[in-house]
Amino acid sequence: MKIKVSDLKKQLKQYDQKELVELIVEMYKNNKDVQNFLSSKFLGDEAIEALFAQARKKVENEFFPDRGDGKLRLAEAKKEINAFKKATNDQKRTVDLMLFYVEQGVEFTNSFGDISEGFYTSMIKMFDQVAEECDWDEELYKAFSARLYNVVTEAPEGWGFQEALWDSYYTIGWVIDEEDDEE
Repeated sequence: MKIKVSDLKKQLKQYDQKELVELIVEMYKNNKDVQNFLSSKFLGDEAIEALFAQARKKVENEFFPDRGDGKLRLAEAKKEINAFKKATNDQKRTVDLMLFYVEQGVEFTNSFGDISEGFYTSMIKMFDQVAEECDWDEELYKAFSARLYNVVTEAPEGWGFQEALWDSYYTIGWVIDEEDDEE
């Protein structure tokens, strides 16, 4: 059972400042997500960059760990991306991690051959989210345009994987505008 936000606010209003500080410190000590959130909130870009590097390494380790074989726990990699997003609310770095996830997936399947339909579906869904974000924000598209194109062209053709990535890629309005400018 969870407390409602309205009830939480009522309870917190009964606390004095010292009690609130103690409560927040206790939460900080007991919860990694709270630590990351408060670090990004109070330490700013330096903490966000450290959290980004940590999340990126964890995503990479699911595909290509420093030792041994990748475990391909896609849910774990996606969990890291979501945790980073919640802790920092940094759109650009979150999209970077999402695209990195797909890049790692493409590299993995190119290195080891066909994987599974679920694997490709996960990669496609993540790429769809990246394409959607880039369609909404031209600056994001400009920041990632080369990587977007590369991941699609590097993707293998099996399971309709590359075709699905191309379809998603062409939903980005800036791609079409760029190609029209080249003609």
